[in-house]
Amino acid sequence: MKAFMADLFAGVVLLFARAVTAVRAIWDENGPPRRQSVYFANHASHGDFILIWAVLPPRLRRRVRPVAGADYWLKSPLRRFIGQDVFNAVLIQRVREERDNDPIEMMAEALDEHASLIFFPEGTRNQTDLPLLPFKTGLFHLASARPDVDLVPVWIANLNRVMPKGEFVPVPLICTTTFGPPLRLQAGEDKEAFIERAQAALLALAPKAEGPKVEGNAQ
Repeated sequence: MKAFMADLFAGVVLLFARAVTAVRAIWDENGPPRRQSVYFANHASHGDFILIWAVLPPRLRRRVRPVAGADYWLKSPLRRFIGQDVFNAVLIQRVREERDNDPIEMMAEALDEHASLIFFPEGTRNQTDLPLLPFKTGLFHLASARPDVDLVPVWIANLNRVMPKGEFVPVPLICTTTFGPPLRLQAGEDKEAFIERAQAALLALAPKAEGPKVEGNAQ
């Protein structure tokens, strides 16, 4: 019964997301990814992963799992149902002292089970005027742990305007998810070089008005 309710809820979320945002995918010239991937994206809203999930072809959508904060998605029975049963999220405890499992190992295990992941390397929602916050090091460590998995940059545009902070009624507005060419950790590439390259790949997909500026890397 729970599985049926989860599938039904997922269908409702898919229809709602498409109706409110008219979201459309802008694919790399090679089209949707054909391989298992880690989709890494900018993060301005709790609904960001839903837009990526919504535009993926069904064959990819069925195997993708968002990486999300356990403190948010386990806060209430409804959120727990959505996070665990509807989206099968990899739930990470963001407070280091409260962790029972290593986040990189959890994500690597999900990849080993043939899932793809939706990952936000900024680590938290960006509520500043900068187009992108400095990346944390998680993407580098995940790429090091599973170097054969494609890392696909995805720029989400306009969702923070559909649901402005403090508002409860969404404003209908066309959103886009722009997918760039995949990248991987290069042989001998150090953490700083990789993070700089991954940030640049993501910023290259941003609408011109959102600019290329980003602060220095986080350690």
